[in-house]
Amino acid sequence: MSLVTVKELLQKAEKGGYAVGAFNCNNMEIVQAIVQAAEAENAPVIIQASQGAIKYAGLDFIVGLVNIAAGKATVPVALHLDHGTDFVQVVRCIKSGFTSVMYDGSKLPLEENIMMTKKVVEIAQAVGVSTEAELGKIGGTEDDVRVSDKEAMMTDPQEAKVFAESTGVDALAVAIGTAHGQYKFEPKLDFARLVKIKELVDIPIVLHGSSGVPDQDIKKAISLGVRKVNIDTNIREAFVRGVHEVVRNKPQEIDPRKILGPAKEKMAEIIREKIRLFGSSGKA
Repeated sequence: MSLVTVKELLQKAEKGGYAVGAFNCNNMEIVQAIVQAAEAENAPVIIQASQGAIKYAGLDFIVGLVNIAAGKATVPVALHLDHGTDFVQVVRCIKSGFTSVMYDGSKLPLEENIMMTKKVVEIAQAVGVSTEAELGKIGGTEDDVRVSDKEAMMTDPQEAKVFAESTGVDALAVAIGTAHGQYKFEPKLDFARLVKIKELVDIPIVLHGSSGVPDQDIKKAISLGVRKVNIDTNIREAFVRGVHEVVRNKPQEIDPRKILGPAKEKMAEIIREKIRLFGSSGKA
């Protein structure tokens, strides 16, 4: 199956009242694990790459791996740029075959964020690529994006309305209390803020920093309108856990396949759990 857009997947999720999982990749094993899990759950899936992942693996390698995986898959797969803060990088991803891009201008003043996001939307729409943007500042660290606790800022519902209407973006990532990376304390999500945003904004809502958020909170967020849920840290944790187990139990092992293979299975396992949690199993 050829790649599809995130917009297409989220429109179906909106009608069905579920969320689509967006899982970050950095190498071949992660791409394989994501598609393996989606196939096992008969679920649509979004494979996303951050600027850090692109720097590590190479843009052509990411696009090539995901295109091969999607071509063999029987479920819908989208390729999405996560947290594109560099306008030139965003355009490169559009030209290289990404079916969706996120322009992250959340550190900019509102008017500048609107202006830059609008430029990305115009370019992307012209070639059938869907778009995501961010309003508010989600704390924590994810590759090239670092936001301190002091800088973190919840999304203002009225600003979200103005932003969505002014830019024409397809999906909006909001800050309601989640953070990137591993949590030091259990996050407290501002559900009242999410309800207000959803009342004022007529596009799918995206939840970043979802690894480590309690399952019941994820379910509640989805019931209140979240349609895309991003997972990265949980995948990294599963990968490292799988590698550690092999190295600890078989310290003489030198075959990369026998070290990375079990790590891939650990990742597929956690991704399947998330897909079921998001309600997208059987929605392909």
